[in-house]
Amino acid sequence: MSSREQRGGPYHERTTSQLVSGALAGDEGSWSEIVHRHTALVMSRVRQFRLTPQQAEDVAQTVWLNLLEHLADLREPEALPGWIATATRHECIRVTQQARRSVPVDPATGRLDAPDHADLDAELLRAERHAALRAALAELPDHQRELLLLLSTDPAPSYQEVSALLGIPIGSIGPTRQRGLARLRRTAAIRTYLAAPTGTTTREGGHDALALG
Repeated sequence: MSSREQRGGPYHERTTSQLVSGALAGDEGSWSEIVHRHTALVMSRVRQFRLTPQQAEDVAQTVWLNLLEHLADLREPEALPGWIATATRHECIRVTQQARRSVPVDPATGRLDAPDHADLDAELLRAERHAALRAALAELPDHQRELLLLLSTDPAPSYQEVSALLGIPIGSIGPTRQRGLARLRRTAAIRTYLAAPTGTTTREGGHDALALG
């Protein structure tokens, strides 16, 4: 039995109040589900600030550490998303102000060694997509998640290899993949990511920017 199936059922079906109660009781599965469920929310707030990927990661880690420390102080568990959004914004502001006070200087030229914001934005967007995908994949049933991850490797294995590795009929691989992708796009993590102000839903040719394979 997986950790998501322990303690009375899949964690993704539990309410926020149930997850908070479980996390306070020491249930690691409940805490993991809280993080998975709200990762996209954190990243949607982070992308509103000009942070480097390292700064974005530091902000996220600080938010989760602060939440873990103050979870017992949360009077209304259903207010958790608002708490996380506000905490993320405050931490982003703190990191931004700190960065402005310590602008690096190139020792060879004496000029400000400012980062290339275009490159940083591109890296941050990639990091956000990966975070959203990881959170979304965690919402899928095990068999769909395993299949999508296997087919996303480079080079992708043949259907014969997939059938042998996962123990499923070759004829069911294609339909299972399509159902998995459709369910992936409906997950809370992906819907939150795509609903963010600067989120990108499609690329050239109309392909979903978050599609696997």
